[in-house]
Amino acid sequence: MAVLAEHSTDGLSRTRTGKVGNLGPRNPLLGKAKPGRDELLEEKMRETSSSPIVLQEQQLAQQAVQYPTMVFTTLAHRMDVEWLREAFARTRKDAAPGIDQVTAQEYAEHLEANLADLHERLRTGRYEAPPVKRTYLDKEDGTKRPIGIPACEDKIVQRAVVMLLGAIYEQDFKDCSYGFREGRSPHQALHALREQCLEMGLGWIVDADVSAYFDSLDHQQLLEIIQQRVKDGSILSLIEQWLKAGVIENGSLSYPERGSPQGGVVSPLAANIYLHHVLDEWYEREVQPRLKGRSILLRFADDFVRHEARIEHDASASAASRRTASLSP
Repeated sequence: MAVLAEHSTDGLSRTRTGKVGNLGPRNPLLGKAKPGRDELLEEKMRETSSSPIVLQEQQLAQQAVQYPTMVFTTLAHRMDVEWLREAFARTRKDAAPGIDQVTAQEYAEHLEANLADLHERLRTGRYEAPPVKRTYLDKEDGTKRPIGIPACEDKIVQRAVVMLLGAIYEQDFKDCSYGFREGRSPHQALHALREQCLEMGLGWIVDADVSAYFDSLDHQQLLEIIQQRVKDGSILSLIEQWLKAGVIENGSLSYPERGSPQGGVVSPLAANIYLHHVLDEWYEREVQPRLKGRSILLRFADDFVRHEARIEHDASASAASRRTASLSP
């Protein structure tokens, strides 16, 4: 992890007020809302679409809220043809094809037959995740960002699993997390940062990111973290397949031992699950109780800021705080 910059907040002035990090009532599938989260869940379950899939997601979300330590062991059975059809509907139709060269439009020409065949392979454990196609995007600093493009059908399966896991983990994620979450945006993260600095009188900001996060994610650690909340063997098998499916670049197939391809449907959620555990929860559990002053963590995917009032704090807090400059996945 590289600490990029440390900033003073001197000179900020208040131009508007608002509740930090909570911009109004949420759909239960969009994560925590405080206070009165249980009441909001019940209200939204009454208000939201009566689609069977949406209702199933809401039921999972409500279970996750009511039983925050429960381990979900039976999820894969929910991925029937109807669930897969909804997953296809939520998959981008303009995305580039993977190694199969099949577009969403081509897959949709025989959608029901394709989904029935896909469901049968998933149900019997015969589904095998194909390698991703490697491509590169230009970054502002002149370097290249590696992107892994899944095959069309694999995008559907990944979306189906994200629908299951997202309903659960959105209830676990902290309010300080803004990246890759439906209903949250960079603008909201910046607004929360500004408001927290002004509301709490925080004077310093440390701006940091996790170096090469998607390329260095530890597969075994991620799977162990997921098993603390989800222990469905079929779901875990699919996630492991995606982590180890391989990458095709210039006709050559390789199998990276670490990392999760950027561009995959499941990768953003996997990244958030990992950082929720090793950074968000750790900071709340280990760092903040040791500080005598106020300190806030705010994260957008693998970029985060830590801001605090510069007052004296004990040596153990200093040691814990310094871990934010050396933590790596």
